[in-house]
Amino acid sequence: MAQTLQRYIILALLIAIAAAAWTLLVRQRMGMDADMRMDSLTMGMQAPLFLAVWMIMMIAMMFPTAAPMILTFHPVQAGKQGRGETFVSSWVFVAGYMLVWGVMGVIAFAGAAGAEMLAGHVGLSTAAAARIGGALLIIAGAYQLSPLKDLCLAKCRTPIGFILTSWRDGYWGAVRMGVEHGLFCLGCCWLLFLALFPLGIMNVAAMAVVTLLIFAEKTLPSGDRIAKVSGVALLLYGAAVLVFPQALPTFQPAGAMIMN
Repeated sequence: MAQTLQRYIILALLIAIAAAAWTLLVRQRMGMDADMRMDSLTMGMQAPLFLAVWMIMMIAMMFPTAAPMILTFHPVQAGKQGRGETFVSSWVFVAGYMLVWGVMGVIAFAGAAGAEMLAGHVGLSTAAAARIGGALLIIAGAYQLSPLKDLCLAKCRTPIGFILTSWRDGYWGAVRMGVEHGLFCLGCCWLLFLALFPLGIMNVAAMAVVTLLIFAEKTLPSGDRIAKVSGVALLLYGAAVLVFPQALPTFQPAGAMIMN
């Protein structure tokens, strides 16, 4: 009974924290000033603010999808506590998991800032930039259909299998498990997050769609097929952007950019 109550408390906290993160994202999007343009990969933000927004995004988008694994981790630890062994909080596991996404945020900012500098140096047109975005969508779609995606998704879809094959005792063991699961999760999702850059890193609608897609892939019985369907959809949308760059929500005509 106590374990069931604890699981409900953890689930409620995960939902509450994710909901708070979504609220912050919506408020941040509504309060964006003219210097934080949707067509900019970094939205004009410096590294600290970008990383803060990135971590809020990861909490909002990944806590719901990681919940099954976290809720599987907890009763195992509770059972160890009942046998008089060392108990490790589920939040230690979560800390290791979020460490992966924090490192990914640093890489994402470096890549986005570098791409902006390169585009400014070569004088990339808005149409050309949009077509590069279309190519990224095609790459993301192709990855959805790849064997590596299948391998990582299989690990994420079977929390008990991960627990049985990757268990580590102690605090550092929990951190290591969180990092390992985070890497598998990253393997499932990283190109979907890369696709957010051409769609608009603060495009709340796009973030919501990606969150629902990742959740469906991980939790629904037909999740593997959903991943394939989404891959085909990304391939088709990316191809359409190559032909019609204005189909990308971040596309802005040259005149509009000058006005900004």
